[in-house]
Amino acid sequence: MDLMLATSKAGHDRKQVYVILEERDDFYMIANGTTKPVAKPKKKKKIHLQLIKNIPSEVLDEIQDKEALDDITIKRILKVYNRRNQDV
Repeated sequence: MDLMLATSKAGHDRKQVYVILEERDDFYMIANGTTKPVAKPKKKKKIHLQLIKNIPSEVLDEIQDKEALDDITIKRILKVYNRRNQDV
């Protein structure tokens, strides 16, 4: 699975951007590096997430190895993504 980002559509975390760590049946395991670290990801239903299809190249440059994602890398990815979307 490639790097996938998603925005929450429902819940108290509405409009938050997350990195999808893994996919299980009807759920995604997601993390943002701060409130939801890689060690304890959030389990969220697929219908409550909007996948982000077009990930900017600046965001992809931040990641070297998908398997070596840690909290610091996830925070950096989301920071670059959010900064880029504020400029648009």
